[in-house]
Amino acid sequence: MTHFVWLPQLLAGLEHEHVLIRGSSPYLLAPAHLLHIEIEDWKPCVAEISRQQFRFSAIWAEESPPGHFEQEGLFIVNAAYEKQGDYLVLRTEVPFSKPVIPSQTLLYPAANRAERHLQDLFGLVFEGHPDPRRWTRHKAWQADQYPLRRSFPVQGLSNSSPTEVTPADSDYPFLQAHGAGVYEIPVGPVHAGIIEPGHFRFQAVGETVLNLEEHLGYVHKGIEKIAEGRDAEGLARLAGRVSGDTTVSHTWAACMAMERAANLYVPPRALMLRAIMAERERIANHLWDIAAICNDVAFTFAYYQFGRLREQWLRFNQDIFGHRLMMDCIVPGGVRGDLSEKHRLEHIDRAAQLHTELHELEGILERHTGLEDRLATAGVLSPELAAKLGCIGYVGRASGHSYDVRRDSPYPPYNQFSLEVPSYTAGDVDARLQVRLDEIHVSLHLLHQMLTRLPRSETSTPWQPPAEDAEGLGLVEGFRGEIFSYVRFGGEGKISRYYPRDPSWLNWPALELLIRDNIVPDFPVCNKSINGSYSGQDL
Repeated sequence: MTHFVWLPQLLAGLEHEHVLIRGSSPYLLAPAHLLHIEIEDWKPCVAEISRQQFRFSAIWAEESPPGHFEQEGLFIVNAAYEKQGDYLVLRTEVPFSKPVIPSQTLLYPAANRAERHLQDLFGLVFEGHPDPRRWTRHKAWQADQYPLRRSFPVQGLSNSSPTEVTPADSDYPFLQAHGAGVYEIPVGPVHAGIIEPGHFRFQAVGETVLNLEEHLGYVHKGIEKIAEGRDAEGLARLAGRVSGDTTVSHTWAACMAMERAANLYVPPRALMLRAIMAERERIANHLWDIAAICNDVAFTFAYYQFGRLREQWLRFNQDIFGHRLMMDCIVPGGVRGDLSEKHRLEHIDRAAQLHTELHELEGILERHTGLEDRLATAGVLSPELAAKLGCIGYVGRASGHSYDVRRDSPYPPYNQFSLEVPSYTAGDVDARLQVRLDEIHVSLHLLHQMLTRLPRSETSTPWQPPAEDAEGLGLVEGFRGEIFSYVRFGGEGKISRYYPRDPSWLNWPALELLIRDNIVPDFPVCNKSINGSYSGQDL
């Protein structure tokens, strides 16, 4: 990690002299540097950050707790950026009386939906936003009701019945198709398979896609709202349900944020077991994605073989951790349970066996010309567009951007290992499949090192609630990419604010661009190559 040598330059272009730089302890929101600015400095500061080529990571807000400020009625707005493995958080206060803040969407398209999310749930107005349509607001509440404000009860307002059927959210103002021969194809929100709901509206001519627009958020869970008032263990359980296929990584990120807020020591064995679980989660999901990509182009043999390997992997999860997905195995302060010596040795053998079988299947994939014909040059996302959208994980790496939190901003125990991050520039479905294959091999190599170097220590530290107003960040590399979690504690060790940013927030928009000029029948495989989480997007 670098040492923020470019931070002084950040202030050089700002117009206001009263910008406060708080880049050293105690104003270090570890591992990020915190820059606390006045609202009038938000726009020029974001412009300077963009000019210095920071990557947008997240934006979130919270209502100031009662008595927190001398002047009541404020929103605290935060935005996070990354450059060369270092993180910067901008923070400002926005008054209730004028809840307006400049939008950064024109500079950072990745902020588009996140700003609209805050617009819908807090009532913040992002001045200059190019798309003011709602994103998260559903028919379950009115346009002037904001569920993340403290005055809005978690069970809903008293004038609405919990048993009342919510009207269908059917009037989202999609862009309209125009021109001779142009027609629309609505896909979803209810799909033919057992997947979560999402609406995709195509404009096409013949079989060629001219435009695609997504509308997500049909099963809003209220994660951010129901996190308020939970204790640390309760939040960890909730975090594991943000996106079920990433239960390990989301729980780890939330626990990391809470442990940093509490300045809690986590034993080395617990950290290594967390990483073992995270790598097993990565492998299982990549195996299933590869299977599904092959299935979408009718290569059934590969679908069954990769699905078989994934099923065997999940069953071993059940044997050694007590749950196929390893849900609730990470707890604040460490892990629940341990890895026996018998299972450790068996784990090494099974990883080696998977490595051997994977090599054999890779040879079959490489020799299958029909597979190459369907995947190569399909759904191309150029490195330039990937950078503009801030794509991460296998989506970014297939388009030349290899950022990986484990390597570039390493957290224990990954700071003990040398990590290879695969990267390609073709940006097509084939490249996104190849990144997944490569990452499985990297994870298997990591697992071998972790299992042979598993330290002897306790597996948890008793939880100690932090002081009121303590806050922390958790940054973990999930199988889709960087997971960003923010936690602030209130009184009595209860959660005041929890914001998890799944990688899907940054990767879903790429699908709208990479599908253009492809044929409609290629949409399923292009979509699967992105594999955004509907649940992770819909907090």
